[in-house]
Amino acid sequence: MLIADDLDKLLDILPDFVKNPLKKHSKKKLLIEIVMDLGRRPEARFPDGPEYLSTVNISWHDLDFCIKKIPHFSGDNRSGIECTLHRISSIKNRKGSIIGLTCRVGRAIFGTVSIIRDLLYDCKSILLLGKPGVGKTTAIREITRVLADEMQKRVVIIDTSNEIAGDGDIPHPAIGRARRMQVTQPELQHQVMIEAIENHMPEVIIIDEIGTELEALAARTIAERGVQLVGTAHGNYLDSVIKNPVLSDLIGGVQYVTLGDDEAKRRGSQKSILERKAVPAFQVAIEIHERNSWIVHEKVDQVVDQILQGSLLSLQRRKINLDRSISIECENSNSADFITHNSSNFFNSKYNFVQHSSLSILSDYSNTFIDNIDKSSTNVISSNNFLSSTIKNTINDDYYNFNIIKLYVYGINIQQVESIITSLQLSIKLTRDILSADYILALRSYVKHNSKVRQVAKSNHIVIYTIHNNNINNITRALKQMLYIRKISFVSWQKLCLSKNMNELDVLHETRYAIEKIVLINNESVELLPQSDSLRKLQCKLISLYNLKYSDFGEIGCHRLIIYPI
Repeated sequence: MLIADDLDKLLDILPDFVKNPLKKHSKKKLLIEIVMDLGRRPEARFPDGPEYLSTVNISWHDLDFCIKKIPHFSGDNRSGIECTLHRISSIKNRKGSIIGLTCRVGRAIFGTVSIIRDLLYDCKSILLLGKPGVGKTTAIREITRVLADEMQKRVVIIDTSNEIAGDGDIPHPAIGRARRMQVTQPELQHQVMIEAIENHMPEVIIIDEIGTELEALAARTIAERGVQLVGTAHGNYLDSVIKNPVLSDLIGGVQYVTLGDDEAKRRGSQKSILERKAVPAFQVAIEIHERNSWIVHEKVDQVVDQILQGSLLSLQRRKINLDRSISIECENSNSADFITHNSSNFFNSKYNFVQHSSLSILSDYSNTFIDNIDKSSTNVISSNNFLSSTIKNTINDDYYNFNIIKLYVYGINIQQVESIITSLQLSIKLTRDILSADYILALRSYVKHNSKVRQVAKSNHIVIYTIHNNNINNITRALKQMLYIRKISFVSWQKLCLSKNMNELDVLHETRYAIEKIVLINNESVELLPQSDSLRKLQCKLISLYNLKYSDFGEIGCHRLIIYPI
């Protein structure tokens, strides 16, 4: 991966007692930013933490020395160094005098876009999310170059603070053939966005840091005119954009809808629900939590609908490995970040509630496994990574005890629950030891005000089901839902994979993918590929762990299994 950072040009504006230690520093290629505050020691920030550069405190003279070497600061207190990507931000006192500088290192990193190159060729609008400093601007700069140079598209950048294409009137070579429109005042960014469409006929518009309602509205207007958008916004997760009233329009917006009695009964939901308001301006959303690990949502409209409905989410994680190959992992998460508390606001918690009819699920547990998509173009992590060297016992008949769900009941009549389990003959066993439980069934009002129960569940990855009242229908629905989303534990998956060859592991991964991606999520039957007798027996063991039914059919030498939903 080629990196261009022009670091010497940034160091040249600094006083000698700050510059010299950095020039000799062993980690200067990883430098993120330099902080100089009046009366304090200069500080360099690296990915693994900050370091002081000198015992000498910063004085007015030192700040003035730096300020004289850079252009004037704009309305957003930002400046830069001409023909570089570095950004210098200032902190001012009440009188308007500069008392602090943050010198952010700007880098052009060629190769980061390989992780989502296939998405660029789909010509869909892409929204990048992530906290400040995680690499959104660096990624969007490389995306710009690929679209303009490699794909020969007409690309226009709306560069609010000259952070994408660098300071000065001549844009940095890192953006390739793309054109750059500068913004005189940050609050006028939305006007420049519309001006770019009307005057310069772009095929792609690049926008960094969409942060106001007017900018979100302008982005929607651009999308409706058929122009591809690539933009960034602050927010760690797609959920945070949904909850942000300013930015929610980017993903279609959210509105309250009141259902009729019959429709609410048919859906099994409350009468007042949240729904997506319109078609999203961005079709793809990417969460950047780490520089080399991205969560990709390829169909934003469907993901937003699933979040609002409290459905099981299927997440795609893409990673750049040390050998520069790309791996794709799929993660299932049955947690969401909000629930309608009454008819007007969101109930936010450290723990995540999902509204499901009269039943709510409380969990931050997610089940991870490898997606064998397109092995010719991506490097899939070896299945042996799942195997633990500490597991040495062999598989035996007692292994199938993993099918029995251990349930801890809190705030509900335990005899009533036991009676329902017995009458329905459910594979659920009640336990009085909360630490040994797979699930907790509790009254919503009880668990909401008991932080100790939530803390125990959090630390032990125990899913909490909450119901509004302890009538028979609610308890029955909760128990059936537990069986429905039942997944094998990590330990049981390790045991099943133990001592298997690559062919057997491939068959297990195919079966698990079919169950957790199609049967459980879409409630559809799925037909597996033809396999030998020994491999079909292995598939049957895995299917049994999910409490699912299957059938074996086909001609001699071409037998295959069909898995049926509950």
